[in-house]
Amino acid sequence: MPSRYAEVYGAWKRDPEGFWAKAAEAIDWSKPWDKVFEKDAGVYGRWFVGAETNTCFNAVDRHVERGRAEQVALIHDSAMSGTKKSFTYAELKAEVVALAAVLRGMGVGKGDRVIIYMPMVPEAAFAMLACARLGAIHSVVFGGFAARELATRIDDAQPKVIVSASCGLEPGRTVAYKPLLDGAVHMAKHKIEACLILQRPQLACDLVPGRDVDWADAIAREKAAGTEVECVPVAATDPLYVLYTSGTTGQPKGVVRDNGGHMVALAWTMENEFGVGPGEVFWAASDVGWVVGHSYIVYAPLLAGNTTILFEGKPVGTPDAGTFWRVIAEHKVAALFTAPTAFRAIKGQDPKGEFVRKYDLSGFRTLFLAGERADPPTIEWAERQLGKPVIDHWWQTETGYPISNNPVGLGLMPVKHGSPGVAMPGYDVQIVSDEGHPVPAGTLGNVVVKLPLPPGALPTLWNAEQRFRDAYLNEFPGYYKTADAGYLDADGYLFIMARTDDIINVAGHRLSTGAMEEVLAEHLDVAECAVIGVADEMKGQLPLGFLVLNAGVNRDPAEIEKETVALVRDRIGPVAAFRTAVTVKRLPKTRSGKILRGTMQKIADREPWTTPATIDDPAILDEIAAALKTRGYGG
Repeated sequence: MPSRYAEVYGAWKRDPEGFWAKAAEAIDWSKPWDKVFEKDAGVYGRWFVGAETNTCFNAVDRHVERGRAEQVALIHDSAMSGTKKSFTYAELKAEVVALAAVLRGMGVGKGDRVIIYMPMVPEAAFAMLACARLGAIHSVVFGGFAARELATRIDDAQPKVIVSASCGLEPGRTVAYKPLLDGAVHMAKHKIEACLILQRPQLACDLVPGRDVDWADAIAREKAAGTEVECVPVAATDPLYVLYTSGTTGQPKGVVRDNGGHMVALAWTMENEFGVGPGEVFWAASDVGWVVGHSYIVYAPLLAGNTTILFEGKPVGTPDAGTFWRVIAEHKVAALFTAPTAFRAIKGQDPKGEFVRKYDLSGFRTLFLAGERADPPTIEWAERQLGKPVIDHWWQTETGYPISNNPVGLGLMPVKHGSPGVAMPGYDVQIVSDEGHPVPAGTLGNVVVKLPLPPGALPTLWNAEQRFRDAYLNEFPGYYKTADAGYLDADGYLFIMARTDDIINVAGHRLSTGAMEEVLAEHLDVAECAVIGVADEMKGQLPLGFLVLNAGVNRDPAEIEKETVALVRDRIGPVAAFRTAVTVKRLPKTRSGKILRGTMQKIADREPWTTPATIDDPAILDEIAAALKTRGYGG
């Protein structure tokens, strides 16, 4: 069908308040708003001021009341334990009510903080929704995070209770959470009153008398008693959660998400941007510890009446490169949202797509990629294998949902490889120079968003309003700084080329590492790649490439490295000064799939570095250091 994008985006631009008021009709409010937008409230204005609502009611209860009680709400598929379990909306409500009763009994009430330190189990989603039911503020910390990092978040959020589990499951190992939790509680200055612990059968843990409460026992008591917990009305502008980003040393940045605007925006995106209707199955292959897990595993699909999948596993190795296709086929997934890194890993293990053809994917419609830049060769590979639209889109922890997308629900627009698409309603995206001046189409610059930010985007940082201004607003007055570099083409399509930190300066030329990675990824033998800038006395910086080869490639890596160097020189030109590519077994990544380019750069430049708390496998950094040493870097 022809795309309605121009008409819908134009309607938002002409009347932003009217647009969002109309979108807000999809949400149940216990009290209507006094103003759709109050420009004098908060740092840059607040949405739905005066309104009251409850996120848990909108995500769970109303569906039970209005005909979806027996529809499956949540599917837990664990490739790690080989188990699967489904919960209808009625069953989900029963679990959430019982858990809310437990938390209330532990002293949790409206405005209190609860840290959730959990693996990918359904109880993690129950905990988020139970907090929302009580009007409490949850802060999910990625399960298995180091004790010191957890301690900093305890001190910043000052939670009344921590909800955790005995262990997490990773390929080839079981990660004991309890020693990490106990270490963090001991380190933190803020004293924890109580911990609720889910005992997993793979590894049980000892409970601290007087502090730790056994999840199963406590839930069973509340269910047996038939305890009811009604949804607590909260202001639309009250926080739903705090999610910490960056800040692995020193004070972490707590991104605040409110209740009202968050629901309005997320509910709108499911049908209009992702093209998924009520009753359909949506799968975000992420983790509840990241913003994708908050927005598109838990909240958006449930608000929209979808069935959502919570998956415990990896794209490869649990057990093979066909895991994603199995999940899609078994659970009749309409749309999948995952990181480009996942597909690069699948492509590297299965370059010919042999696993794809083992499964019935006839009901699958759309693949969405986000998390870091989706290189065109990976998108093209996925398009060839799936025969379905593959949509890159771009957003941030701070925004909570896409800034730029190709909105399938409004009618698919032409796909431009390398671009996440066009600006979504709510976002007036512009490109400016370092001095803050607009630049012509096609010119690389700083990607900024004209204020105010739309409903659902962060209104501030937790207890750090000045830091919010300094980090996002002060450098380009009147705009939100995304800290990404890119350009808009003549058709209004956005191209994100790198974080501004990843723009390297080679002899006075500002060059995008993303553009070089795009070229490297075109080589038929390359599964994954990364480019960093390393210090050079003469030119300031020089690019250095890392290559991971496809499974089954038996050519001399030195020959492939020479070919990739020639490719970059041919496509980008001698100005790139691209002379060195290093073949490695794998790239260091966060558990959400982002490549740790900054750490790699520090190793290469012999700068002090520490193992990032978010790293998936710390041993990879030793492999990178060893590979660099053979080329005269690091050491």
